[in-house]
Amino acid sequence: MSAPMRRARMVAATMCLPIGAVLMTACGGSADRTAARDTAAISQAGVPTPADTDDFGAPLPTDAQYAARVVSLNPAATEIIFAIGADSALVGRSRWDEFPPEAQRIMPVGDGIRPSIETVLSVQPTLVILYATADNRSAAEALARAGVRTVALRADRIEGFYALTRRLGVMLGATERAGVVVDSVRRTLDRVRTLTASVQERPSVVWPVWESPPMVIGGGSYLDELLTIAGARNVFHDDSTASPSVSVEEIARRAPGYVITGSTRVDVLKEATSWRAVPAVREGHFVVVNQDLTGRPSVVLGMAATHLARLLHPALADSLR
Repeated sequence: MSAPMRRARMVAATMCLPIGAVLMTACGGSADRTAARDTAAISQAGVPTPADTDDFGAPLPTDAQYAARVVSLNPAATEIIFAIGADSALVGRSRWDEFPPEAQRIMPVGDGIRPSIETVLSVQPTLVILYATADNRSAAEALARAGVRTVALRADRIEGFYALTRRLGVMLGATERAGVVVDSVRRTLDRVRTLTASVQERPSVVWPVWESPPMVIGGGSYLDELLTIAGARNVFHDDSTASPSVSVEEIARRAPGYVITGSTRVDVLKEATSWRAVPAVREGHFVVVNQDLTGRPSVVLGMAATHLARLLHPALADSLR
């Protein structure tokens, strides 16, 4: 497996799993196919699971009794824990945790998917927060057998981020601060939505997440939600899955005006012979995004929407400061 594909597989551990699950499926393992099915089951229509259970159906702690020593193997949860001011409880993180930069001071204890149970237990956690994917079910069971309180959580949609933040607030004794974070993100998204509601033309876009086989953002992803808020029209909005596999011919047929991608993927798309069938690629109509903002449904969602709206509607740039 190539280094880019290995990294794409671990997108799952940054909570961008609508993308990550499909990329894991593309890697071909049976466990990966199970993970993709698990994604659909957990986040059907973007509706969170009941607030008193985690995403594997296990009861959630209803107070901070387990919050003394926390290991977060869920990068989005780690970022939220810092945002709600509960990071003093962290004694371990996954090696994929990149945000915020202060997370680097926390001891890495391995991968966010299929972690080493022995390594996690070596830091004597009282609570372990896992990423809710099928590949982590055995880890949740093993940690529970070892007597460690374990919860598995994920957020694939904007409402899911709100629910995740509030859940962490309860478990870590930071409910007030969690509410502040949720309200701040919601206000920013509402502000962007209000500003873009007045635009006369909503550019049509496609957002590839992998070139071969082609996979794009569909209507089941938080990124589709952000595009709508930012005043764009995702040409695959009608596909209810998060990251559908499509053909280049179908992309060309839907005739997006722009291709949204990160800076490192522009040349890849330009040089791919098959993608030249898409007029927007052939004509160089790219919207280059900052993937540090758009790459995960976490505390930067408001900033991501603002960023997208500025790129898509330069005339609104002053209003979006």
